Amino acid sequence: MGDSDVARASTRRRRATFAAGRSVSLLPVNGKSAAGYRSSLPAGISSLNGQGKPDCSPETVGSKSKSEKRKRRSDIGDRLSCHKTQESLLSSASGYNNYRGILNWCVVMLVLSNARLFLENLLRYGVLVDPIKVISLFVNDPYSWPAACLLIVSNIFIVVALYTERQLSKGSFSEVLGFLVHCTNLTIMLTFPAAVVLLVPSMTPVGGAFILGTYTILFLKLYSYKDVNRWCRELSTVKAKKLARSLSCPSAQHPREVKVCYPGNLTIRDMYYFVFAPTLCYELNFPRSPEIRMSFLLWRLCEMMFFTQLLVGLTQQWMIPVIQSSMKPLEDMDLSRMTERLLRLAVPNHLLWLVFFYCFFHSSMNFSAELLRFGDRQFYKDWWNSETVTYFWQNWNIPVHKWCLRHFYKPLLRKGFSKIVSQSAVFFLSAFFHEYLVSVPLRMFRLWAFMGMMAQLPLAWIVGTFLHGNYGNAAVWISLIIGQPFAVLMYVHDYYVLNYRQEIDTHTQI
Repeated sequence: MGDSDVARASTRRRRATFAAGRSVSLLPVNGKSAAGYRSSLPAGISSLNGQGKPDCSPETVGSKSKSEKRKRRSDIGDRLSCHKTQESLLSSASGYNNYRGILNWCVVMLVLSNARLFLENLLRYGVLVDPIKVISLFVNDPYSWPAACLLIVSNIFIVVALYTERQLSKGSFSEVLGFLVHCTNLTIMLTFPAAVVLLVPSMTPVGGAFILGTYTILFLKLYSYKDVNRWCRELSTVKAKKLARSLSCPSAQHPREVKVCYPGNLTIRDMYYFVFAPTLCYELNFPRSPEIRMSFLLWRLCEMMFFTQLLVGLTQQWMIPVIQSSMKPLEDMDLSRMTERLLRLAVPNHLLWLVFFYCFFHSSMNFSAELLRFGDRQFYKDWWNSETVTYFWQNWNIPVHKWCLRHFYKPLLRKGFSKIVSQSAVFFLSAFFHEYLVSVPLRMFRLWAFMGMMAQLPLAWIVGTFLHGNYGNAAVWISLIIGQPFAVLMYVHDYYVLNYRQEIDTHTQI
């Protein structure tokens, strides 16, 4: 009895103590207030009701548990997700522009396809490359050498231009007389070599094209020489000195700081520096490079030799057989086979044009510029990115473009002509020289080159108006790839008919 009473009393005391603890609010800890202490507790504990108890209502607990579940599910969904909103790489909206692998693939396919064509050519025709035969294209009669003789005679026109400018600077010639002498000199420069090419039987087409090209370059140079010296005479002495920038031809007597002023530029040395410099526009003084880099010079020389042999080899092995096989379809006017031959000729012709561009505008012109320490090496710009025909003609041949702009286009604008008329006049001048350099060496006049250049005007308008961006660039490339071989076929066909058709017909009758 006694033990059971003691146990019951102890149980009642523990229940009373637990009940009293439940009714007591939380006390401050470490000097914190009750509110501060609640804020330091977790959200579930700190949210107490008015009696100091946690807010454990069914609504609050249910909403919290649902939000936590949704958050856990979204986190799990993000970790397991493999899709998101995005565009395909080949779509324009994706903004992707790294097509380097596709470009490499195009190059590989181009090499493989042309290798197949070259192998097919070798199997069909054998090895046709003959470097010795090339020499006969320049010289038929080894005892006359008309092209070399004309090259030597060109010095007479250089000396006449220099002598005329000296007399004008001293006042011995009037401006009218000097203008007449220059016009006569320049006119003879174009007509005399053309007459020799047409009348001398030993002059070959290749030799004639080479010498006429040389005289055309010299014509443009002497025209610029005439204009610049006339501008100097029209300016006062102070303004004439402003034309000088740096010494064109430094020597021991003239330090590099000294600037040449008119008429001090009228010397043989200055004239022949300009004649051999890779530019068509004359200046009293040209920008100069500090020294000659021998490694650069030798590398350009090796490139010139290699690409010249490559041009000869591709012409003999690839171009000539295709052209010869195109004569019969042209005679029969078989349109389908003519188109097939045109496309066959387009590849080697365009490849030759690209090789010629690099060999002439990069290798040879940089070689001469390095040898003469000529500082301005911008002989071409990014014409391969041309989106208009006009941009192409402005950037693929910078020396000619500068000459046309400085000595032909801007003077026409100053005289009151509109831009359209001036631009058309520039294309007309270019068309004339293209026809001059093709028809005269071939001794026939068909105007294919002239019409091809004049056709650039409507083509430029069409491409510039209706095609933009990549479409315009593609149109420019198509005109280059297809237009040139078409003109080549026309000239070769006419040359073949005039010179070899009669002989073949005679042999066939016999």
